[in-house]
Amino acid sequence: MLRTISVTLLSVASAFLTPSTARAEVAGATTTVGVGASESTQLAFGWSVKKRLLGQAVYDQAGKRIGNIEDLIVAPDRTVSYVIVAAGGFVGIDRHDVAIPVGQIQEQGGKLVIPRATRDAIKALPPFDYASDAAQRDRFISNAERDIAKGNDKVAELQQQAGMASADAKDKIDRQTRTIQEDMKSADAKLYELKLSTAKRWKAYEARVGAAIARLRNSIENATG
Repeated sequence: MLRTISVTLLSVASAFLTPSTARAEVAGATTTVGVGASESTQLAFGWSVKKRLLGQAVYDQAGKRIGNIEDLIVAPDRTVSYVIVAAGGFVGIDRHDVAIPVGQIQEQGGKLVIPRATRDAIKALPPFDYASDAAQRDRFISNAERDIAKGNDKVAELQQQAGMASADAKDKIDRQTRTIQEDMKSADAKLYELKLSTAKRWKAYEARVGAAIARLRNSIENATG
């Protein structure tokens, strides 16, 4: 069953106010803030951007991986939200971040799918870029740090599994754990070099960090325990 994703952002809750919401004094005036009963229900059944979208893979209808969701952008008029998908590998170039309206993404069998996406269609989309290079650098660092944190979580999960596994299974888990730890160490070292660079020179390190993070992601995905 297909279900179009509904993204709820607490930071823009004021755009969905109703008369039943709470009232608070702001700058000497009475201002309505918060959410009402109906909005609270939507929040409870909505999608968490942090837990269910950021960093998640997006696929085409054939099951081919397009890329990971790197960010979510709310339009200035708040009528449409966009996910930023890193689709460079899908279209065969080093980097190609594209903006996809959230309404075009569906959940199919536990995966996030863009039904009409094709390689040519994604490649034809204009590359998304932030207003400033400093903001792009911060986003790249944040995403890399999140992937490294996922590696730590996976290592902890594997170590717990190893404690209850048979000897043969434990050997396999230990190998997977070491691979993730080595890839984490490499990614962390390259990210540290990038952080030491100036805002104008950080792109010289971007490809190396990106490659290290890609290896780490692959190790995490292949670690089945």
